[in-house]
Parts: sequence; C-alpha cells; structure tokens
Amino acid sequence: MFDGLHDIDWASMEHAYGSAEEVPALLTALRSPDAGERSKALDRFYGAVHHQGSVYPPTAASLPFLFELAADDATPDRAAVVALLVSIGRESLDRGFEDDGTQIEYYPPMGCAQVVAFLRERGVGFAELARDLDPDVRLAAIPGLGLFLDDADRAAAVLRERLAAERGIAARLRIVEAAATLALRLPAATQQVMDWLAGLAADPAQSPATRLAAVVQRARCAPDEIGEDVVPAVVGLLRETARAIPVRRIAPAPTRPAAPTDGVAPQIVAAFEDLDRHTRVHAPTTVLLRTFHEALGARVPERTVVLAEQLSSPDPGSRLDAVRTSGELMRTWRGDHTRLLLLVADQLTTADQEVAAEAAAVLESCHPIAAPAREALAAHIDAQRAAHSPDVWAAPQALLRRSHQEAVRALARLGDTRALPSLLAALDSDADAWRAIQVAGHLPQAADQLVPRLCDHLRRIDLSQQWTEMSANAILSALAALGDPAAVPVVADTLGAAVRHERHGVTRSALKALGAFGPAATGARDTIRSLTTATATDAHVRPAAVAALWAVGGDLSEVMPLLLDLLDDRITFRISDAADLLGEIGPPASVALPRLRGLLTHDYEWVRVHCAAALWEIGGQAEAPAVLDALLQAMAKNSATANHVVACLDRMGPLAAPALPLLREQLAQPRRGGRFQSIDHDEQLQRVGRTLIARLDPPAPATPTPRTT
Repeated sequence: MFDGLHDIDWASMEHAYGSAEEVPALLTALRSPDAGERSKALDRFYGAVHHQGSVYPPTAASLPFLFELAADDATPDRAAVVALLVSIGRESLDRGFEDDGTQIEYYPPMGCAQVVAFLRERGVGFAELARDLDPDVRLAAIPGLGLFLDDADRAAAVLRERLAAERGIAARLRIVEAAATLALRLPAATQQVMDWLAGLAADPAQSPATRLAAVVQRARCAPDEIGEDVVPAVVGLLRETARAIPVRRIAPAPTRPAAPTDGVAPQIVAAFEDLDRHTRVHAPTTVLLRTFHEALGARVPERTVVLAEQLSSPDPGSRLDAVRTSGELMRTWRGDHTRLLLLVADQLTTADQEVAAEAAAVLESCHPIAAPAREALAAHIDAQRAAHSPDVWAAPQALLRRSHQEAVRALARLGDTRALPSLLAALDSDADAWRAIQVAGHLPQAADQLVPRLCDHLRRIDLSQQWTEMSANAILSALAALGDPAAVPVVADTLGAAVRHERHGVTRSALKALGAFGPAATGARDTIRSLTTATATDAHVRPAAVAALWAVGGDLSEVMPLLLDLLDDRITFRISDAADLLGEIGPPASVALPRLRGLLTHDYEWVRVHCAAALWEIGGQAEAPAVLDALLQAMAKNSATANHVVACLDRMGPLAAPALPLLREQLAQPRRGGRFQSIDHDEQLQRVGRTLIARLDPPAPATPTPRTT
C-alpha cells in the first residue's frame, strides 16, 4: 500500500501552516489500529491540508493514497476517508471553477483542477463505494455520484438502484440530492432526472421525506420554473414528514476540552463557541430545506410561509435550525419581515432554552428591524427573573444563562431600559460583563447608572496584557456613545496608558471617545496634540488624533496644516479620514479645495467618495457637478459606497436629481446592500434613499374629480 508515497517531495509543498512534510505520516496514521491516532490525524488533515475547505498542492497529491485507503476493506473508519475525498472534490469545484466551468487562476496555484480531474477519472469508484456493505461508507460516497461520475446514464441508474435499496432517511435524501447535482452538471442527465424527480414527488408509495426531497431538488434544478403550487406542496409534505419522524431532544454538543481562557479575550472564546454552534444541524431535513430557501432566493413571502411551518414543528431541533435560517433570511434579503420576527419571538416561550437563546440571538442580530419583538423580549426577561431570581444573568445552567443574556442584549439594542437591571447586575458582578458592555451604549437615557460602572471596569483593565485590548475598545466605544463628560478623566488616563504600552488600537478608541465628548475633554488636549505628529505609531492614530484635537476645541490654524498633510498621504484611509474632518469644518477649510478636487481622480473609489463629500460641504453649489459625477461613478462601480453616497446626495438637495435613476436601481435590488451588506447599513440606506426620492420626485397631486350637478 501507498506505493510512491515517499517518492513525492512533500517538503517542497506547503499547506495552511507551512511545509507539507508531515502529510505521509498523516496518511499512514489514517490506517492505524489506534482510534485516537486516526482521529488526531484526520483532524490535522482537515485543519492543515484541507484547512477550512482550502485545496493546496499537497491536498491534491494526497488523493491517490486517500482513494487507496477508501477502497481497502481493511482500513478502519473508511467512511471518514470517503467523506474527506468528497469534501476535497466538492470544495475544488466550488473554489476552482466559475459557474460556466472556467478554471479560476490562483497565485500561488491551488490544486483544484488536479483534484477534479483525478476524481472524475475514478468516478466509477464512487459507484462501487455507493454499493458498499458498510452503510456509513455508502452514505459518504453517494454525493460522489453526482459530482464525479461522468457517465450520466450509469450514474442515474445507480442512484435509482440505491433509492430502491436504502431505507434510512439520510441516505435517501442524499440520493435525491446527488441526482439533482448530476442534472445540473451534465445536460445529458437533466431530462431523465427531472422526470424521475417528478415521479417520486407524485408517488404516494414513497415516504413524505423522499417526496419532499424530490420537490425541493427539482426546484433547485429549475428555480425559475417554481410555480405557485410548489410552496404549498412543500408545506404539506413538511407536515407529513413531521408526523412520520419521531420528536427528538436536541442532541448535546460534543464534549470538547475547555478552551484556554488565560490570555485569551472572552470575545474570542465566545466567537469560536458560536462558530461551533452554528455549524451543527439538528434535524434530518434541515439541509434540504436550506436548499429550497436558496432556490426561492428573493421570494421573501413564500420563504416566510415555509419558515412558519418549520417554526411550528413539534421537533425542537427543527425549530432551532429554522430560527437560524430565519435570521439568515432577514439579514440577507429586503422585505417586510414583521411576521417572521413575531414567529421567531414566539420561540422565546418554548421550554427548550437552546431554541429560546437562538431566537433571542437572531432578534439581537436583526435589531434595526426587531421592534415588533420588543414586548416578547421584555416578557421573556421578566419571566426568567421571576422564575430564577434577579441574578439569572449569571445562572449556573449554561443554556438558561445564554437564553437570558441574549434576550437582554436584544432588548438593550432596541434602546429599551427594561434591559437595564440585568445589565447593571452583570457590570456589578463581573459575570460575563463584556456581553453587557457591548450593548450598554444603546441606552444613553441610563448613562448616569452605566457610566460609573463602565469607568470602574476601564480603570481595572491592565493594558500591559495584549488580550485586554478588545475589552478596552468596547468600553471606550460604549462611553463615547453614552456621551457623559464624567468619563473624561478615566478615558484620558486610558489614553496615556495605551500610549505607554503601545496599544495602538486602544489609543485610537480613546481618541475617538475624547472627540465624542467635545470641549468637555479640553484637559486632554496636550496629550492629543502630541499624537497628531507622531510617526512611529499605528497608521490610524494620527488621523484620529487630529480629529480629536479639532473636536475638543482645536484651533483651525493648527489643525489645517495637519489635515493637508494627511491629504498628501499614500495611505488611503488617512486621506478619507482627513476629508471627513474637512467636510465637518466646512467653508472655513476652503484652502483644501484644490487638493480635494485633484483627489477626485484617485484610483480608489472610497477616496473619491469621501473627498467628493468634503468638496460639497466646503464649496457648495459651485462644486456640485464634479461632486455628483464622482459620487455616481463610485456607487455604480462599488455598491458598498452607497451609504456614503446617498448621505451626501441627501445633503445636496435638488442638485442631486440626476441621481434618481441610480437611486431607484439601488432600492430595487432584493438583496441587502450598503457597506458590508449589513442589516443596519442597508436599513439606513433604504430609509434615506426613499426619503430622497420622495423629495426629488414627489408624486403628482391627484386630479380632482369634477363635481356633477
């Protein structure tokens, strides 16, 4: 076995973490009689050689040996090896080729084309593995029939044969999925697969789950042909499937060694926990239903109908997965999500704390539109505090604690002071206080209670430890949002400590906070001024220092030379930051007009947008043609600039009329846009855009109906 393994120069190749010289040992360990050694080798292969789905030259070079392991009955855990092969092949197709089959060129080169060629040469091998005596091997191999077997008739025949033979729901769903993959990949298979799927969907002898899979996968093959009868059919089959599949408790997360917390920011630990949580699937039909949602795309009302059925399932795992899908829909697609928000809020009352926690987390992530869920969140929090004591924020039961904390955070992001008692309890006890700090800035009406506690936390942070930076930045951001000048002394002290310890990110955050306090922070002006000309600091510090100097009462004659110097910088965000401040200063900054005009030809659209906005604020109507041209070109090239562009157009008033076609085009897009395509940026973009369109092109007054006598 493994002939030629050591003839390959593995050391000359690299994987995610450097030299691939360890690969032969990993491949050998996959055949070890020791289960622990095999598991460790498989984890390392996924973590380094197939890191997060990446395909490197050593990944491709491993395929002959992995295939040899998969085909050998003596290999332990063959199903895991087959699953690895399929994963490498699937990722190679997704990452290495355009939708039209054109190979994507990478530098340094990846092994995607080599992988796909190898696996398709051995496509018949997946047909053999799909008939293996081991059901786990068959399950792992089935997707390979759709992905790699180029003989369409043979692949379709094997899939029909396997569907007749397999009884397990997981295998049957994968078979139908593989058939759709085959139809999408090979035109020669399309018609026979579509006809087969239609027959399965209409066959009462098939299980409800199989018929559901047939309807969904047929829709996947032809999303433009989804008729009005498809969603009702899916809903009906979902109900039948729910009755046929026994209700199961949500499986506990696999036990893993506790993540080390010493020297690691709690936000980082939580992020990895969230990542692990969100990769888990709790119901056998979840992946299938996600496929249906992808096929429906922008059809938000139809998708909401399907999600309403999913969220009414008696199975808590199905509801948990549906809550997550609901969040993805609302964060990705525009539309009226009121009904879906209320359906998710209904999950707060479930007895399953994991479902309730996920519902609260989704409402928090969708906070710009989550107002319809406000009362449900408040009732959930009050009920938990009544049932489990006011200290429920720090409850020892992990699921209860997460459920309460997520609901409190969601309510706080809505600016509702009913979240305040739990936030104060968190800050006073220091139990998961960082979670409370992240949302404290949304409650400025409670600044008198929050600011002293936040200042106390900030004083206790040891900036000599790098891992504390995230916490310091979060507190400074909250204090800036709350705007209470009582925080100025501790923020100024933090600025000094950040400079001493060279914590440039904290330095920048402290400068922004002091700037938010305005003239109340005048006492820190000397420290701020010293950072406006510092050259051995982080690139973001200087523009933040100049902005803070102006905000706390700096002299225009002092600030202008600094800003003009930043405009000449080669670092693009320094130019943009300087332009923003110049626009804030307005007409008194007219000396900058020639340089700003020149920057409208900069090769980076973000620089052009910021400089155009500054031109308008300083020069006004005389600069309008050049400003408008720069803004519209930037938004047409990069839709992520839309928020900045529309904000400036809004200030330009009637002179922005030529932007109407582009504004209408932007708002007609069904997918969320704006910077980072985030829900908050997109909601702001839609709100300002609609207001601007209504102002620039108001509807014609209705013609009065003549009165008859």
